[in-house]
Amino acid sequence: MTEFAALLKLLAESKIEFIVIGGVAASTHGSARSTNDLDVVYARNPDNVARLAAGLAPLSPYLRGAAPDLPFRLDAETIRHGLNFTLTTSLGWLDLLGEVTGGGRYEDLLPNCIRIRVHGVDCLCLNLEKLIEVKRAAGRPKDFDAIAELEALREEREKADKAGARRPL
Repeated sequence: MTEFAALLKLLAESKIEFIVIGGVAASTHGSARSTNDLDVVYARNPDNVARLAAGLAPLSPYLRGAAPDLPFRLDAETIRHGLNFTLTTSLGWLDLLGEVTGGGRYEDLLPNCIRIRVHGVDCLCLNLEKLIEVKRAAGRPKDFDAIAELEALREEREKADKAGARRPL
């Protein structure tokens, strides 16, 4: 079981630049779906990569699904030479994404973020519109199922905004 609050707290306290996407982002927008992992897009600048490697080191990160005897160490060099990592850690599953289909890199996603409190941690989270775009671009069956719910949430939000705009002061 992934400890979302603990993972987010560690990322924030390590001063890592990241954006929450995926199922946790969907839940912040009202989705009732559960998720097993924390998906984040991280900034790939050298300082952030170094903080990311140092911050995650105590969690014994390892490639999810890899053979147990595969030599792997998540350090700054590994992160620089890689891009996306699906990891298992002592706090649960963490997907580190240097780039996401339909959204690009950290810098590309920044204009489409909101600052929100997620599991008790203030962080950046993909806004609802961009989250729908990213899930659509991923094209996986589970994403298409989630899109229907997210679009319904968007419609409810738009209706509530319109109704609120018409209320007298």
